[in-house]
Amino acid sequence: MTNITFYKKNDVIIGFEVSGHAGKNRKDGIDLLCCQLSTVAQLAVVGVAEVEKVKNTHTIQDGYLKIEVSVNDARNEKIKFLFETCLNSFKSIILDEEKYAKLEVKNV
Repeated sequence: MTNITFYKKNDVIIGFEVSGHAGKNRKDGIDLLCCQLSTVAQLAVVGVAEVEKVKNTHTIQDGYLKIEVSVNDARNEKIKFLFETCLNSFKSIILDEEKYAKLEVKNV
């Protein structure tokens, strides 16, 4: 099961956390659902760290990714757009996958 948690502060997304493996393996051992979720999560890391040059924003380990920025950085239109796009992408991907992934949004 993959758990995706978005964090909002003052009505703006400041980051998200993805943990666990979806576990929806095909016969060849490739978990396409996990691949999709990982790609969306990595997109946020690249966009924030490499494109917008915000430093020290993420932690990545096997089966785990967390990205978080300050409220001030989260108000940057490009970062705001990126996080909202990731949220909607995750929602779309897991729409019929409640057995393998869940998403929640928390106010912090």
